[in-house]
Amino acid sequence: MKQHDFETHYGPFWSEFSALLDQLDALRQRQPLPPLEQFAADYRRLCHQLALARQRGYSPRLVEQLNQLVLRGHRQLHRDRAPLLPRIGVFLAEEFPRAVRRQWRWQLAAALAFLIPLVAAWLAVWLSPSMAQMMLGSQADAIEMMYADREQLRSAGDDVMMFGYYIFNNISIAFRTFAGGVFFGIGALIVMVFNGGFFGAVSGHIVNANLTESFFTFVIAHGAPELTAIVLAGGAGLRLGLSLLAPGPLSRADAFRRAADDSLPIIWGAFALLLLAAFMEAFWSPRQFDPAIKYGVGALSWLSLYAYLLLAGRERTRE
Repeated sequence: MKQHDFETHYGPFWSEFSALLDQLDALRQRQPLPPLEQFAADYRRLCHQLALARQRGYSPRLVEQLNQLVLRGHRQLHRDRAPLLPRIGVFLAEEFPRAVRRQWRWQLAAALAFLIPLVAAWLAVWLSPSMAQMMLGSQADAIEMMYADREQLRSAGDDVMMFGYYIFNNISIAFRTFAGGVFFGIGALIVMVFNGGFFGAVSGHIVNANLTESFFTFVIAHGAPELTAIVLAGGAGLRLGLSLLAPGPLSRADAFRRAADDSLPIIWGAFALLLLAAFMEAFWSPRQFDPAIKYGVGALSWLSLYAYLLLAGRERTRE
């Protein structure tokens, strides 16, 4: 469909939606709202039309017009009208996976920036064990001892303490990755490459030390939400960086603002995944079960997470 036909077909709907937003904007925060049963459905239609306009390369003017309507609709949709828990439920069930799919190119770029150094470092250390000391330094021996001593049981107090540590550590890595995008994406890229290379070097060293089962039964389950969240934060950081390098017809400030708005749902979702990863790492991963059970739970963790990201919130007729 040409842009003129697109605007002619949907123009009346945009005018009605804009008029409704004007009415809602005029209401004070605590005033009762008019019936809005159709509002959420219309908002989803508008998001779909914005995605079509971007995909078909319509003019920046039209894309910006639709984007502003979507932003205004988003603010009204999340206005202080609903309890927090239902809004979190809608976000996790629909908005987060949709945001990930909308930015799949950035997530793919971040995944490659993470996986290529991981594989390269793994092979380098596996083929030449002396590389472990060069790449990991004094941490090589400490990591080997940690997984050689995995039989020791932790107390419940230790689990809670480690839960807090994992939350802080994981979220700080994701935040640094995302914030690194401000430096034209270079910071995010460096964090992705470094973490991929580090994980690959650790894996190669562990395999050479014959501690494969101890290591992989520990990391396989919580690795799904943890590594995925770091990649998502990296993709969001790259999105920020490119908005500064190539803002297109927008000013750098407007391009950066739009990129930040697009990335925010992904960052909140990544933080949720990191909380889940920290919980699993503290309370499930250290448990001593048959390796077949640990690998089975790990496989289920990876499959269910990616089924969720690919399928949740998808409307068959519109996506």
